[in-house]
Amino acid sequence: MAIESSRKAEVISDFAQKDGDNGSVEVQVAVLTEDIQNLTEHLKLHRKDFASRRGLVNKVGRRSRLLRYLRTKHVARYRTLIERLGLRH
Repeated sequence: MAIESSRKAEVISDFAQKDGDNGSVEVQVAVLTEDIQNLTEHLKLHRKDFASRRGLVNKVGRRSRLLRYLRTKHVARYRTLIERLGLRH
């Protein structure tokens, strides 16, 4: 269920603003999106895993708050991130 360290490093390098960046909003949202996708696939197989469902809801809420922050502070960065991640069709 957890994101593999190699995949996480790949996501971080794809969305990092500069070298060593692993805490920017873009990186955090990208990692959360990867986790959300993994948990969604897990819950398709294990429908009664309510602990994982709670974790999924928490991650979706955290991503939503980060996106709201980015939308209010930096609209251009928000739009490019949404487009790159394929969110909000």
